Amino acid sequence: MFTLDVNMLEVNSMLLTHGKGAGDIRIWHKWVGHVNLQCLKQMEKKNLVGGLPKFGIEEVMSKVCEACQLGKQVKHPFPAQTTHVSSKPLEMIHSNVWTTKTKSIRRCKYYMSFIDDHIRKVWVYFMKHKGQYLSLSSKYSKYFRSCS
Repeated sequence: MFTLDVNMLEVNSMLLTHGKGAGDIRIWHKWVGHVNLQCLKQMEKKNLVGGLPKFGIEEVMSKVCEACQLGKQVKHPFPAQTTHVSSKPLEMIHSNVWTTKTKSIRRCKYYMSFIDDHIRKVWVYFMKHKGQYLSLSSKYSKYFRSCS
């Protein structure tokens, strides 16, 4: 391990320029690689960093370090294979009604989608009124039953 001397004029002037004193624990936390408070206290106790101020036992970081929080978050990968609930085409159909801000060329503002759970085929039907959902869903429900 090596010692680090931070009693340089450039460093102290930079800290004072940004309105932070050299004794600000948040500055030291960032400066020495986002270490925790216990590690900073050990550095102080073992005199590993020249110019490191003595932090009181009651002194804690008042604000959570955003970089540390982002570093602790874990992003799990998506599964390599998707699982299907259905075992054959047209066994399970997912449907939804959507709306748009702009009407289509045929003046349709809503559309309904059907997605086959097994083969992931998508059917999309446009509607001028949301009330058309019931008639379209019963019509295509009969169609899907006749195909299976």
